Amino acid sequence: MLYIVLVLVLAALGLLVAALITANSLWAWISIGLSVLAGLLLVFDWLRRRKKRSAEAAGADEPSDVDSDSEDTADSSDVESSETAVEEDDEKKPEDAEQTVLMPATGELGEADEAEETPRNGDPGEEKSDPADVAIVSELETEIVVVDEYPRYHVTTCTWLETRDTIPLGIGEARQLGFTPCALCKPDAEIAGQHRDKSTADD
Repeated sequence: MLYIVLVLVLAALGLLVAALITANSLWAWISIGLSVLAGLLLVFDWLRRRKKRSAEAAGADEPSDVDSDSEDTADSSDVESSETAVEEDDEKKPEDAEQTVLMPATGELGEADEAEETPRNGDPGEEKSDPADVAIVSELETEIVVVDEYPRYHVTTCTWLETRDTIPLGIGEARQLGFTPCALCKPDAEIAGQHRDKSTADD
């Protein structure tokens, strides 16, 4: 389009020079016509370019609208999923409450000693030995048993031992090595009691 306008302008300029030289008004009018035509072509080209830019700008805005719509859809789906999760939690709450009611409180499980005797991670708790019993058993060499890699010592009848491999030791030696009495079979109380009974019988 610009090439055509340039040719028209050059032609109008040439006709204007010819009109001045020959003093012929016809050439002057033709030159004016060509100039007007070139101007109209320039205006037409400008309008066409402007329309094209507007169309491109509108096309560039459409993806953003689509993105905003997708974001709105995602937000609405998130809200719906959160509402669904809340409803599910509300439906589960009565069941949880029933389970909580069915489970006994810690104080209802039995005596405190039984709670302490419950094995944790496969290892029974430690017996709360009476200091008098400790003083007695520390000097005795009554045989007890220990299990490798476990910190408790037991009497041979302890139910925790089951089929575990045991190592026999004297109770005094076991205490010196750092072993502690089992809360299930209570070796300190049992052995100290047997020692007292034996001493009483001897007397």
